[in-house]
Amino acid sequence: MRKPAHPGEILLDGFIEPNNIKIKDLSQHLGFSRETLSRVLHAKTPMTANLALKLEEAGISTARLWLDLQTEYDLFELKQKRVGEPIKPFIFDNMVLV
Repeated sequence: MRKPAHPGEILLDGFIEPNNIKIKDLSQHLGFSRETLSRVLHAKTPMTANLALKLEEAGISTARLWLDLQTEYDLFELKQKRVGEPIKPFIFDNMVLV
């Protein structure tokens, strides 16, 4: 499976750069420091629910999309770092819960 893009990279490559938006201008509009937004855009920190909601309010897709992208990214990263034996399915009253 191919590594999914970080939502910050998608925001940078798919919205900010094509529209010639300055990170400083967007960060001020959203009420975030330039450094905080830059860290998200460069995949140094995760997309938060707060930032996702502010992007939605600014008309930049939906908070759900940004958070789904972050979840997909986080799960991929976690699966790559996983060590040890996988957890076996839990059997409950002769039923397997999966």
